[in-house]
Amino acid sequence: MGCVVIQILWLTQGGNCMANKEYKSDVFSMLLQDKKRAMEIYNAINGTDYDDPELVEMTTLDDKSFSLTVRNDASFILDANLSLYEHQSTYCPNMPLRDLLYFASIIQKQIKAQKRDIYGGRILKIPVPHFVVFYNGKEDAPDQYDLRLSDAFEKETKNPEIELVCHVYNINNGKNVPLLSKCQTLREYMYFVDMVRKNNEISGNLEDAIEKAINQCMEENVLRDFLAQHREEVMHVMTLDYTFERRLEMQRAEAIEDGERIGKEIGKEIGKEIGKEIGKEEKLSEQIRKKIQKGKPLDQIADELEEVPETIRPLYEKIKQEMLQ
Repeated sequence: MGCVVIQILWLTQGGNCMANKEYKSDVFSMLLQDKKRAMEIYNAINGTDYDDPELVEMTTLDDKSFSLTVRNDASFILDANLSLYEHQSTYCPNMPLRDLLYFASIIQKQIKAQKRDIYGGRILKIPVPHFVVFYNGKEDAPDQYDLRLSDAFEKETKNPEIELVCHVYNINNGKNVPLLSKCQTLREYMYFVDMVRKNNEISGNLEDAIEKAINQCMEENVLRDFLAQHREEVMHVMTLDYTFERRLEMQRAEAIEDGERIGKEIGKEIGKEIGKEIGKEEKLSEQIRKKIQKGKPLDQIADELEEVPETIRPLYEKIKQEMLQ
């Protein structure tokens, strides 16, 4: 059996999102630092049966080349396959683009570390990449779906010369039951997350909700050893997670409110313009009606109203027809 190499990517928060130098991971990534759990998740996804955690070599990829909002990424190299895993609680359609950058960074580091020559005459073999996202956000999503890099191309391309497919698995309660049934770590992680959510909805106090969820899970033998060993860190990163998610929710809500406000303002302006046009047409109709009643022809009416005859002809004909009825 080949050697499994697991690389954990710790990339800092970027852009306008919450940045915190102490924020290295979330609970999901903390779980993946355990060789046995990492192998269990790999087996569940790939249908393999690796059973020796000592085959796993843990390394760290500290890449500060990209300013991305990343909290929890892990890449696994198993024989000739490299799998990049990320956990997300918010929908991100840009995962294929982010994975492209991650993969390029990993391969670049490998080539540099192995002192391989990409300008040489021999082809350099690289691992076969696989990209996976575990989604457990509140927004409803299918059990499994794919995101493609080509969806981001500015121009639709039938046969893209480069493509990257990211497989997204919804691990919320009731979703992907076959997958979760094969993976105790994923089941227990989601049980803990659900406990935090329910407690927070009841009490409205996040820290109390997290602490109560930790106690409940330990009493029920859910992630007991992990929570006992990392209790304070779990409290810290879960609080940051929810603060981050709440900030995203607020930003989305504000964007929607701004959109509605702008829409109303635009609607009012459009309404005013439409009203003005209707008013002009009604006034013009009344003027044309009076001149028709005086027996004036179209050309004379147009000249007196300073209008082009062909422009007012439809209205002129309509009014004449109404007067004949």
